[in-house]
Amino acid sequence: MRSAWSGLEDHLRGFAASLPERPRAILVVSGHWEEDRPTVNIGRAPPLLFDHGGFPDYTYALTWPAPGAPELALSVCQLLAQSGLASAADDVRGWDHGVFVPLKVAFPAADIPVLQLSLERGLDPGGHLRIGRALTPLREDGVLIVGSGLSYHNMRGFFGGSGRLDPDAEAFDGWLRQAIRDGAGRESALIAWDKAPGGRSAHPREDHLLPLMVAAGAAPGEPGEVIFHGHAMGKPISGFRFG
Repeated sequence: MRSAWSGLEDHLRGFAASLPERPRAILVVSGHWEEDRPTVNIGRAPPLLFDHGGFPDYTYALTWPAPGAPELALSVCQLLAQSGLASAADDVRGWDHGVFVPLKVAFPAADIPVLQLSLERGLDPGGHLRIGRALTPLREDGVLIVGSGLSYHNMRGFFGGSGRLDPDAEAFDGWLRQAIRDGAGRESALIAWDKAPGGRSAHPREDHLLPLMVAAGAAPGEPGEVIFHGHAMGKPISGFRFG
């Protein structure tokens, strides 16, 4: 299975070196945490939350001891409040695999403070774009905002596919790449993502698409860049950067 993701793994290994500067902290929105309101993990040393099943034993013995970022959590809550958005804090929950799996590859030294922010239940795309807009000032303060999900997330499609070209998946990925590049029209396009060709086939549930909405919302009007495009288990996978 790992070999199927080797292209993305190689991309993540070179990600830190591609940044214009070392981030002072990393804010991660993962597709694996939903709360009634946006919630930050305020632990100083969050444990890893092995919220996955059916994988080899070694995947449950991984370590990645990056420090938490409770001071950044306070700033996030303040920024959300200034935009009229209620938030909450959690000092118990660990980092789920949407955080530690990609960051362990991209930042193996585990020496940059990390803060996780939840999705908001209801999974409203416009709401998550608003969350991102509220967090825009963090980008000028050395904080790297990471939306950790997948541009395609249909488990039946991954495991039930034949490995041949999937027209619906290809159509949605092409639409998404075009939408992200269009700074002026991006938000209206993303709000109506489920009307895009192949949208609901690529995302029967949008939990893995909404982290991208937060990252896009934090870059209002800026054209996005496609920094990764490949295939995993026969499905197209794309990654994006703003700024």
